[in-house]
Amino acid sequence: ADSEAGIHDYFGLITILCGIVAVGTVCQFRDRPEFPPSYSELEKLVRGEKEPPFLESVKKLFQTKGFTIPLAAFVCSISITNIVGTFIDEVMERGGITDQLGVDLAGAGFEFAILLGGILIGGYVDETKRYKPVTLACLLATMFFVVPLGLTDHMLGNEPVLLVLALLGLGIACGPIQPINAELAVDVTYPSDETAVESVQQVGGNLVSALMVPVAEWALNQDYEFFRKVRPLDMDVRGDAVLLFTVAAVTILYFTTFDAPLRRTMADEAGGGKDGASVLDGPGFVVEGEETVVAELVRK
Repeated sequence: ADSEAGIHDYFGLITILCGIVAVGTVCQFRDRPEFPPSYSELEKLVRGEKEPPFLESVKKLFQTKGFTIPLAAFVCSISITNIVGTFIDEVMERGGITDQLGVDLAGAGFEFAILLGGILIGGYVDETKRYKPVTLACLLATMFFVVPLGLTDHMLGNEPVLLVLALLGLGIACGPIQPINAELAVDVTYPSDETAVESVQQVGGNLVSALMVPVAEWALNQDYEFFRKVRPLDMDVRGDAVLLFTVAAVTILYFTTFDAPLRRTMADEAGGGKDGASVLDGPGFVVEGEETVVAELVRK
């Protein structure tokens, strides 16, 4: 889409595809899943718990120990990926990639890397619940991969391969931080309103990234020289990369303080009650199989 007509065709195609996806979503959308996704959600269903008003839920979230730390990690991740995506043309130009097709392919690869990282790393954390060490590792890798995106003058010269590999590495490392910390926030605030948790993270992340865009745009034209006296390491780094590096570094320092209990995980592991007793073991509940119980609850 390098002309006015191409732009019109591009937006026309997007409109058609979005319309198809919207119709498909409406046709398949359900009020709730047939079976609750976890034992903790099943417990909430059994107790008949009602979610409080949205603003009340948000206020309670910020009063809960540990909520702001995964929020900060989520905001960090979405801000970095949004800014890199916004200025992908300028980033690619630093590595000598100037043709539009090459830039488009690099951008598509970046988005795919975010998806792949979310599936692989996010899936691992979902199984192991190792939220803190994995998030810290992802943030460290993010700091490492963001530096090559800002290099303008260094001993390697313009290396498109280095730039593309760094971009893909950034996507794989930074992208999973969002789903991991969305789950972590839900875990530490259980039995809070999950919709409120997701909403606060999405609004906060997009708001901060939007506010950072003009700062990053100004930083695009700022050069900072590092290791001037060490010739093999001497390099000029653009200000936007320095900005993103700093955001990740500050987030790491804050995230190391995380020590909140994983309430939802504890509820799942304990069977939902004290000493392993479950609310399903009480009067009126005869457990002959999980699916039978859930089906009866959902029908009610």
